Amino acid sequence: MDKEHNSRIAEKRIMIVPFIVVFCILGAVVFLISKRVSTKIAESAIENLSESLNLLSNTIETLLKKEAEFQELIAWEIADSEQPEDFVLSYESNKTMVKMSLILSGETEGISNSGDVFREDALDFSAGKTVDGLPLSESYINDMGTWAYTMKCPVVKDEKEIAALYIEYIYDSFDEALPGSFYNKEAKLYLMDAASERLVLKPKGIGEREAGHLSLEDFYYANKINEDGIRLSVAESIAVGRDVMFYHDIQNEESLIYMWSVGNGALYLIGYVPVRAIQREGAAVNQNIAIVVVVMLVAFLGFWMFYFFFEMQHEKFQKEREKERELYNEQLKEALQAAQIANNSKTVFLSNMSHDIRTPMNAILGFATLLAKDADNPERVREYTKKITSSGRHLLGLINDVLDISKIESGKVVLTIGEFLLDDLISAVDDIIRPAAKTKNQSFEIMVTGIRNRYLIGDETRLNQILINLLSNAVKYTQEKGNIWLRVIGLEQRSGQYEHIRIEVEDNGYGMTPEYLETIFDAFTRAENSTTNKVQGTGLGMAITKNIVELMGGTIEVTSKVGEGSLFVVELEIRISETERAEREEEPASATESGSIKGRHFLVAEDNEINAEILSELMLIEEASCEIFENGQLAVERFIQSAPGCFDAILMDVQMPVMNGYEAAKAIRALEREDAGAIPIIAMTANAFAEDVKDALDAGMDAHVAKPLDMELLKKIIIQYLK
Repeated sequence: MDKEHNSRIAEKRIMIVPFIVVFCILGAVVFLISKRVSTKIAESAIENLSESLNLLSNTIETLLKKEAEFQELIAWEIADSEQPEDFVLSYESNKTMVKMSLILSGETEGISNSGDVFREDALDFSAGKTVDGLPLSESYINDMGTWAYTMKCPVVKDEKEIAALYIEYIYDSFDEALPGSFYNKEAKLYLMDAASERLVLKPKGIGEREAGHLSLEDFYYANKINEDGIRLSVAESIAVGRDVMFYHDIQNEESLIYMWSVGNGALYLIGYVPVRAIQREGAAVNQNIAIVVVVMLVAFLGFWMFYFFFEMQHEKFQKEREKERELYNEQLKEALQAAQIANNSKTVFLSNMSHDIRTPMNAILGFATLLAKDADNPERVREYTKKITSSGRHLLGLINDVLDISKIESGKVVLTIGEFLLDDLISAVDDIIRPAAKTKNQSFEIMVTGIRNRYLIGDETRLNQILINLLSNAVKYTQEKGNIWLRVIGLEQRSGQYEHIRIEVEDNGYGMTPEYLETIFDAFTRAENSTTNKVQGTGLGMAITKNIVELMGGTIEVTSKVGEGSLFVVELEIRISETERAEREEEPASATESGSIKGRHFLVAEDNEINAEILSELMLIEEASCEIFENGQLAVERFIQSAPGCFDAILMDVQMPVMNGYEAAKAIRALEREDAGAIPIIAMTANAFAEDVKDALDAGMDAHVAKPLDMELLKKIIIQYLK
């Protein structure tokens, strides 16, 4: 009996051994799976934390770059100002920019907009940190008791640095751009100046500032980070602008500490988040696994239940991944459809343009043939010439629209800021639109009300383009004997430095459908119906207008009903000029006064033989004379050889071999003779964009005339500068 009992016990023990072995193996597998899942979730959480820190870093860097762009714009305005120091004194501070200072080149002291004396040695730029190339100072506490920093920007006029502009900004302005919470308010986050290692900002809603947290050393002390190796590694990383992450116990809780570089290491986001917050999702998974392990202690079946549960979770995860792929593929399909729609729009545009370009081209070639045939008939020659000129101008308008939208889409459009008189702008628009409206027996009315300041600072050419685009469309798409209104209304000013203007262009023409109104500001679109499909155009005017309005910081809206007409409303804020009206009234009479260039002698630089021949003939018609040279160098040499007063003005092409027009103008202005700086130099070029006009003026030229030449305009400008 004892032997049999002992044998049974031995058999049971032998049966338990495999069960224990299998249980241990399964337990080890469960443990390893749990560990792996936790690790993966923790890694994913850390990646999410890194993405969040990158987002915060990019937000702050974007704000710094915007401030740098703003400072460069102010520097440009100061360079254009007659009294830079008066400009600074008149500038008002705001919640971001609290102080502006200027030191003229060669001086050690300058002036601030507060009226105080300013010295650069009061700031520390030795760290060598920059924002978009502008030096960034070490952070400091300003007169208001808040942390601030200063950027330095050169003020350049005529390619020479005339002063340095310093603008003080405060870190508190970052609050509005940063999020309201971070890791459910469990994370601590500060903004540190890398040069001084001082904590300059605690964003609102993101963690809490502990007592004494004023510098990186205080941060170390408060959180008991005393290891020399960690401190050395952090110091080396800050010195080269590298991101840092490491684990450390803070208040008896394991935490992940991060120090994230901002602006190439000029600033750092520093703080920590408890590991439990990072691993919250992993903790939930581990809890489920623990339940399964408890079940396994009761019965081996629990393991299989857990296995099937895990497989279901895995399958669910795979299905979610598959759904994400399907969603991504769907987004790709939508993007492809959008690209195809855009491509189809451009195909339709090219089809329209093919017709619109061929129409004036056929007219030009046809009338040129008739011109050769009826060359002995002066009356018909004049008629053909007039029609060729009209078709050529229409063709030039089509080409200008295509080039303009190309520059807008490539982001190369810039505004040329200058002073102008609003009355002159409206008068110029009236001179262009009224004859076109009169041709169709249309009524064109202009109303200007509520404008407080008529001398403004902005891009007059682009403003003119906005008005011409809107009004020419109104003329095109309004029936004969229709009505067109232009209203320029002064609204309540939001700032004493800007005139708030509303421009309304209204007509009682054909109107537009609701469907077309949704795409009216898209490029390459035109309204097509039985009434309007004979109207020629590129379909780019409204897209160009909207882009220019937005570039100026304004808005444009449109309302329309078929058969009743349309209303376009543009709102802009344009800087008010500080020039006294009395000074303007004392200026000489406008160059638009009638005059003649009869008997005048001109020096011309033009490398194109046909253009040179045309200009020579036009001069003969005006009973003037000219000497034409094929490049800028020959023109400069002829001017040097000529006696003072030999030439009344210089007409200069820009793109020429050997020496271009810009170089030639600079060379003439640099000559040591009395008339070198006084003789009018007028650019004649096909480079007709606003930045090309600025380049010509920067090179020392007095004016810019776009090709193809309008002889009346050229004559008007010549007379202006001869006077």
